[in-house]
Amino acid sequence: MIHSLSLSDVLAEHARSRPQVTAVVDGEVRLTYPELDARVSRLADALATAGVAPGERVLWLGQNSHAVLELLLACSRLGAIFCPANWRQSADELRFVVEDLAPRVVVREPSDATAALTADTTLWVEAGEGYERLVASGSPGDFPPAADTEPVLALYTAAFDGRPNAALLSSAALLAHSVSLLVVRQMEPGFTFLNNGPLFHVGTMMFCLATLQIGGTNVFTPAFDAEEVCRLIDAERVTQAFLFGPMIDAVTKANTGGKYDLSSLRFVSHSAEWDAMITVDDSPWCRSKMGGYGQTEVGGMLTFLGLAPGAAGFAGRPSPLAQVRILAPDGSEVPAGEVGEICARGKTLFSGYFARPDLNAVKSAYGWHHTGDLGRREPDGTITFIGPRLRMIKSGAENVYPAEVERALKAHPAVADAAVIGIPDATWHQAVKAVVALKEGVEATADDLIDHVKNALASYKKPREVAFVDVIPKRGFTPDYDALDAAHGGGNYPGT
Repeated sequence: MIHSLSLSDVLAEHARSRPQVTAVVDGEVRLTYPELDARVSRLADALATAGVAPGERVLWLGQNSHAVLELLLACSRLGAIFCPANWRQSADELRFVVEDLAPRVVVREPSDATAALTADTTLWVEAGEGYERLVASGSPGDFPPAADTEPVLALYTAAFDGRPNAALLSSAALLAHSVSLLVVRQMEPGFTFLNNGPLFHVGTMMFCLATLQIGGTNVFTPAFDAEEVCRLIDAERVTQAFLFGPMIDAVTKANTGGKYDLSSLRFVSHSAEWDAMITVDDSPWCRSKMGGYGQTEVGGMLTFLGLAPGAAGFAGRPSPLAQVRILAPDGSEVPAGEVGEICARGKTLFSGYFARPDLNAVKSAYGWHHTGDLGRREPDGTITFIGPRLRMIKSGAENVYPAEVERALKAHPAVADAAVIGIPDATWHQAVKAVVALKEGVEATADDLIDHVKNALASYKKPREVAFVDVIPKRGFTPDYDALDAAHGGGNYPGT
């Protein structure tokens, strides 16, 4: 184990080398690195007592909390796997996650979606007081080092076939990605990150872990609220937060008149009003508008525009710890200028999907991870992202997969067939539109179908509009999405 370095090892080292640094801020909770390390040891012991052995899973069903980081670090200490699930999902979606992952322990916040969930072999712990009792029940102690190559984090992603898959990431992959991000973002000691984006999303998690690795401070808030983001940036002198266009506009509006001092935030230039409130950052990451290409399976970012200023390819150049090839279906590399599938291998890559051996074999064909996305190598060696090989809708920061929404629509008793497209949206980039053929002699309104999907899936996946047709055009056995886009205003897909 002399060459191993896990997330748990990073924490243990910070407890010794940064004894006075604040590691975590969450409401009234403030923990130094030694205090965080002690809690994680107690939590790991409590989880072990509950039957969490190496390879077992622990599931979090709730909003952002310092408990998410503690559970991840405790699982790293045990060689177990931690999964923060999307709390915005419906009861049916969360039930699938519980059945698929078969966790030994679930920590959940009370909600309508989580209340009815059960599993015989699982310890169910209520977040808040129940979680604190779990931590207190453990005893401090030493744990044998866990291999950094074993999976430690599971993030559900890629519902192209109608159900998501849990991508498994090891400590080695996560720390390698953090190193790349530390370089491009030019993170330094004292870096303070506001976890206001969802921690089930790799975009927030990757900065949370990079902040941990540099020995910075992670500030947690349950979910995005513009006024609270302003208050926390001011109070905790936050360096960076999870923000993009509409969120930046909301924060700017909330701070009209300069009620809060946001100058500690070193961030991307956005508008005259925003730029006057913050410190416009000059790191490669911020100069490039946080540009690049990534996905959960590569730990976050595979390429950075910040590594290729003035490049021809708007996805930039690969991380220093990864390789990228543009491959044809037969596994051969296509010439520069031609389109193929973006494929990768290297230190930041995931360990495969949980309990998906057939999918893993397909995704790792020819010794490369196949991202499912199309790209092109430009003459200067940089990468251009073209778009998903299979269709995806991008609404704000969320990925919506048509197959998943189509499956929900087809479960309605009045629906004979359905297809889902993305339509341009000025605020969220795209919105979901359903094209539906009803069964003969059966009636349903657009509101009926929208409510049906909202009850089956997370609210952001529901159609905004529904168009009724006699028949869904097909290309073979699948909907002819090009024809549907042309007929019903589809467009603005990622990469276009």
